Amino acid sequence: MSKYYFYRNPLFKVYATVQNGLVKMDTEGLVSPFFSPMVKGLMQMFDGTKPSLVEADRLIYSTWMPPIPSKPFDRLVSSQMGNMRGKYIPEQLTISITEDCPNKCLHCALPDTKNRAKLEPNVVRSIIDQAQEIGTTLIIFDGGEPLLYVGLEELISHVDQERAIPGLFTSGVGFTAERAQSLKEAGLYTLSVSLDSPHEEGHDLMRGRSGVFRDAMSAIRNGVEAGLFVNIYVVISPRNIHELDDFYQLAREAGVHEISFFEIVPTGRWIDHTDEVLSAEDRKKFDDFVSSASMSDGPRIFPIPQVVRKMGCFAGRKWLHITPEGNIWPCSCLPLSYGNIHNDSLKSVWKKITKDPSFTGGKCLMRNSEFRHIHLGLND
Repeated sequence: MSKYYFYRNPLFKVYATVQNGLVKMDTEGLVSPFFSPMVKGLMQMFDGTKPSLVEADRLIYSTWMPPIPSKPFDRLVSSQMGNMRGKYIPEQLTISITEDCPNKCLHCALPDTKNRAKLEPNVVRSIIDQAQEIGTTLIIFDGGEPLLYVGLEELISHVDQERAIPGLFTSGVGFTAERAQSLKEAGLYTLSVSLDSPHEEGHDLMRGRSGVFRDAMSAIRNGVEAGLFVNIYVVISPRNIHELDDFYQLAREAGVHEISFFEIVPTGRWIDHTDEVLSAEDRKKFDDFVSSASMSDGPRIFPIPQVVRKMGCFAGRKWLHITPEGNIWPCSCLPLSYGNIHNDSLKSVWKKITKDPSFTGGKCLMRNSEFRHIHLGLND
């Protein structure tokens, strides 16, 4: 049985095996009895859960995480150890490289600036370098629609995969088999395709454009066939909470490695929909679905609402976001700029964010009406 090492030194090792399709965590080494309790919480995150893919020489636990073992994963473990000491690193960086997009999504978090801003290639390369320098291990190219950005392959190839993995977040527009191959050759690791409904009519309605469902499904097929690690990303709301089983069946049939569920946030174009968020009954429905589907033979489920409830919001603790104008936000849902990449270093802005007492790792601040009123001037 293969052992996949999460951490190791001459005296203490943390490793995983996969038994009956589930991860089993364990430790070994001379000082294992002393150190095991210290990493118990970290081990419980993985123990008894389903990985995305098991290979002979590596474990792909999640499309949101570097492969195990790998140098980027070692860096991620190091940042997790730092978290225990109160030292936070932006493990994940999303870069909205362009505002261009053929869709008009009802829940888009990107503000409508109407100037079709984009980040110049030299600026994006600098962002990548700075992020890797401060410890980021997952760099996601986002938009708008990043596939419309000329030179995307060059940006992906700029990511040093000895330090981080590159990902792409897309609606699927233009993700042909040829483009999938060129992005794979450039070094793209993970592909996340957005779906708002497992049915064409519902998805196209949320995206504001006819045909975008077919684009998404084509992108998923092309990504899988190109050998990318493919994730379907679903924003759950009262409009699609009844479609959870259909989402999972679609993901199973498409052969993706993971399906991620994110709870809708009143931000961007959804800012006036504070009454259209998940109810307690909706959340229970989601929890029941996760409990049932996680044990099935389909792809791994990443239930982000459950993770946030357990670990707290990642904004200002594990996540940074950069807009097409260069503004630096604590996350893509929180439109509060702490600096601009054209004038400020990523390191200095991250330091400023981590000193802000607002970011306690508690509940999502954009769900707090008082925070939205005081910091963003918004009234419900």
